Amino acid sequence: MSDVTQVETPDELALLPLDEWHRARGGRMVPFAGYEMPVQYEGIMAEHLWVRESAGLFDVSHMGQLFLSGDDLDTALEALIPADVRGVKVDAQKYSLLLAENGGILDDLMFTRWQDGIYMVVNGACKWDDIAHLREHLPDEIDINHMDEHALLALQGPKAVDALARIVPGVEALVFMTGGRFDWNGTALWISRSGYTGEDGFEISLPADKAAALADALCDQAEVRPIGLGARDSLRLEADLPLYGHDLDTETTPIMAALNFAVGSRRRREEANFPGAQRILMERENGPIQRRVGLIVEGRQPVREGALVLDGEGNEVGRVTSGGFAPSVQKPIAMAYVPTAMADIGTRVTLSQRGKIHHGEVVAMPFIPHRYVRAGASK
Repeated sequence: MSDVTQVETPDELALLPLDEWHRARGGRMVPFAGYEMPVQYEGIMAEHLWVRESAGLFDVSHMGQLFLSGDDLDTALEALIPADVRGVKVDAQKYSLLLAENGGILDDLMFTRWQDGIYMVVNGACKWDDIAHLREHLPDEIDINHMDEHALLALQGPKAVDALARIVPGVEALVFMTGGRFDWNGTALWISRSGYTGEDGFEISLPADKAAALADALCDQAEVRPIGLGARDSLRLEADLPLYGHDLDTETTPIMAALNFAVGSRRRREEANFPGAQRILMERENGPIQRRVGLIVEGRQPVREGALVLDGEGNEVGRVTSGGFAPSVQKPIAMAYVPTAMADIGTRVTLSQRGKIHHGEVVAMPFIPHRYVRAGASK
């Protein structure tokens, strides 16, 4: 860990700890979130379907891994995010949002209660801004450590548990949104049962210099193949997992984004002191002007981010924020913001992309069922 005393945004593309590993396995590297990252290996469609049926290994080391500690940390953090931080038990994980004063979303994040503080994972493209925001708004007594010497790997898919348990026994006891510390050949691992695909799976934090050895050990398992950014995007879209900077931004509130669950019950009823609370609670009660919805698009041609949602007179009333052909659904799908009056399931919509008209329908999300292993579920 390195203590964050000055926040700088790198000007040049950084390399992942596994950069050479990706290139040696045929990874096609592209710029993403300030890094050179693999977009695909054998092809996005094949990689997507492999994760849905087996297990894929993703390198998400571009994400920001932070460790926060200090007196009264829970209270301090609750002044910035709408989650019930105090209610999170040791080794339990929670999704939350870093909020702007207007109730807009600065970033979405995951945090976990460790014995001695809070472990937080933020988006790679936002991490420097997030660190600066935390440093500015948290009391000086709170320490923020950027774990920039750690890599982060995600193993996702229905057979992920079989592959990982073979080399790290005990992980099979974890359930969705919990984690624990494990030893692998003398290397300390933090493993949570979570991910970004809608499938069962794990995220593994470990020292960067040990990442290649673990990636090799995982890919030596018959169930596991390396997977790139392209399939990560199509998998998360099918699973109704919004992407910051596309489906979420500073003009989007949690209620507009259909993330009502991210506002904790206690925070709504007893301690609504998070940024933008008045607006967010008002929208929760009365409904927002716009809402994020899922769309099935007719035909085979997908619509992409930026396509317009039109009303009956051809006026722009909304916008597509993510879209593509869904390999598991075998149809074009999209996320879009539409007026709340158009957000009901079954509503027909007209879309315009580069002057071409498409037709679609509002459908329930996720587009495919989540397959998380939750506490109390039969295995």
